[in-house]
Amino acid sequence: MSGTSKEVVTLQLGHYSNFIGTHWWNLQDAALVYESDSPAGELQSDMLFREGLTLGGHVTYTPRLIAMDLKGSLQTLRKEGSLYDTEKENTTFSWEGQIMTHKESPPIKNAFLQQLDSLDTGGLLAEPDFTSAVDRCSVSRVGAAVAVETVNSSLERMLKSYRLEGSVRVWSDFLRIHLHPRTISVINQYNHDGESERLEVFGQGEALLRGAVLEDLEDRLHFFVEECDYLQGFQVLCDLADGFSGLGSKVTELLQDSYGGRGILTWGVAPVTHPDTSSIKDLYHMMNCALGTLQMANHSSFFCPLTLRGGLMRRPPPPTAFPLLNCDPMLWYHSSSVLALALDCMTASYRMRQNSTPMWQFSDALAVSGRKVVSAYGSVPFPMMHGGCLPDALDAFTDVLPWRPISACPELGGGHCFGQSVTLRGLDGQSLVSQLRPGTEPSSSLHLERSGEDVLAAYVRLHYPSTPLAVQLLSGASKNQSAADYTSSQPVVGLPVLTCLQSSPAVGLQLSELQKACAALDLRRVAPSFLSHGPEPSEISESMEQLLSLAHCYRHDLCRSSSDEDD
Repeated sequence: MSGTSKEVVTLQLGHYSNFIGTHWWNLQDAALVYESDSPAGELQSDMLFREGLTLGGHVTYTPRLIAMDLKGSLQTLRKEGSLYDTEKENTTFSWEGQIMTHKESPPIKNAFLQQLDSLDTGGLLAEPDFTSAVDRCSVSRVGAAVAVETVNSSLERMLKSYRLEGSVRVWSDFLRIHLHPRTISVINQYNHDGESERLEVFGQGEALLRGAVLEDLEDRLHFFVEECDYLQGFQVLCDLADGFSGLGSKVTELLQDSYGGRGILTWGVAPVTHPDTSSIKDLYHMMNCALGTLQMANHSSFFCPLTLRGGLMRRPPPPTAFPLLNCDPMLWYHSSSVLALALDCMTASYRMRQNSTPMWQFSDALAVSGRKVVSAYGSVPFPMMHGGCLPDALDAFTDVLPWRPISACPELGGGHCFGQSVTLRGLDGQSLVSQLRPGTEPSSSLHLERSGEDVLAAYVRLHYPSTPLAVQLLSGASKNQSAADYTSSQPVVGLPVLTCLQSSPAVGLQLSELQKACAALDLRRVAPSFLSHGPEPSEISESMEQLLSLAHCYRHDLCRSSSDEDD
């Protein structure tokens, strides 16, 4: 990898964030271009990865990543990783009495992870599907110069061979890349499993970022930031519905104070369901979402909820479904893979090798006049028939837009919007414009456009005629590393994905409904345990007022007045 890069540091805060992040990094790893004489890809991997050397002299590329999770969440993954010998203990005991050792059986790796270990040690793939002459060569995930395409193709076929839905318990169970020793930070004050010492409420997370946890985070940040030539900013994935929302609020505040002027793009993620849920925990989840949304939006360049839940309330509508995906949204392994595909597409703007939009410019175009909360929509996959053209594919959606909500925020319609960023990737080899014969009457105005960007922009403007709009097209598809299957009899190598980020009145309605439901609660009566860790009732009341003020920024009349000013 080479070239001038504007580096991005990623933070993943919480278990579901790490589920999405694992799929995300698997996608990035599958798209890596190592060799200097290989054709450069559309996206610049140097922005996300750092180069290093193992003790054996192997070149490595590890994510510029800080991943925080709770005690007991790693299972078979070593906190320090396995690339470097960072932990060699030589402890001398002066005790001469009897010593009793209690040894716990280590977690057992699933078959997929065992095959990855085999690759690392130069072993052969044991599955019958991998017995071709190409696959039976000795390869490694560590040595960058060794048969990269063979490694990637082998890993892709391994993922398809193993039905990981039944064996994935934690995010490290399907992690296909190596991590730097400075990446994983375990919060030992709280447990990932069990009935006691759970990180469940906002105040617990807020109180965490001090003392040893704060010092550890600052040390990791300094390590990754100080080796950057030009730090573009931070991507933050944070669990929104549990105590990590409070931690994320403090982390984004730290980033804002310490690295002012850099982009801070925060994605508040939430699964459709939580294990061992109850009515009181559903109340916790809603309050955490409300407080986390407000605070992380205040401290970020923009904040975007990311979830397949139908809403952030205690009793949401059914989850978002995609007609061409065989996906169980209740399964964390599935839902996180869909969100990772969408995130890979939405963030392409500031990761492109050519004509890249800097993070600050990308966020400023959406978060106008203090409207820092935006909503996301996706078409996963985008339905493009082989042999067809983009105008025909878009014409198939007459009065309904092709994307579905992935921020628990359905569109209102009516053409009111403050700003949009639309990205379509994965149509390599497909026709982006209409191939009209001379004298043929076009079936729609889209068939008259001369570039794929113009086709997509013209289509969006049919629904949002006066909205500021940014459009990006990338030919390369996201590599198909997800668990959700494309419902087709043909083998799927990559998925075309269409995404949209919006700042619209729909966001204001979502915030207003969330604020109304939370403000109506008497927490001292129905959930005193939520207040036992802070914040105080008066602070929560003030936050609810701020959330209502934020919701008012998205009113229709402001949208119309902004449009009039633009005209």
